[in-house]
Amino acid sequence: MKIMVNGAATEVRAGTLAQALDELGYGEAKVATAVNESFVSTAARGQTALEPGDRVEIVAPRQGG
Repeated sequence: MKIMVNGAATEVRAGTLAQALDELGYGEAKVATAVNESFVSTAARGQTALEPGDRVEIVAPRQGG
């Protein structure tokens, strides 16, 4: 299915946010996620179903000062 990931159209086979993160190479990464502008906690990713056209944001923490 086609979803938007960080503003870019992306094709995924995943049915949940957790599966999409694995498929996109973020499996064990420490990232913050949102679907359709709603924050999704790490614990809820496995139960968060994705639909075609969903907007997924993946943000990695940055260090520095």
